[in-house]
Amino acid sequence: MRLSHFRELMEGEFGPVRAASLARDHVFADLGGRTVEQAIEAGLDLRRVWRAVCAAYEVPPARR
Repeated sequence: MRLSHFRELMEGEFGPVRAASLARDHVFADLGGRTVEQAIEAGLDLRRVWRAVCAAYEVPPARR
């Protein structure tokens, strides 16, 4: 997954403002206690990051 596609998914699901806030502020246990931005910076697979967001926010399977 490319970073641009990941950002599109985030904004499509949460809207641009909430997606940015969530990526910057929410700490995910499934990402080792990192935020989305920290996980991306650390080089975690974007699919793993997206799955963690989807699990935490109960995104329906059809939109995962």
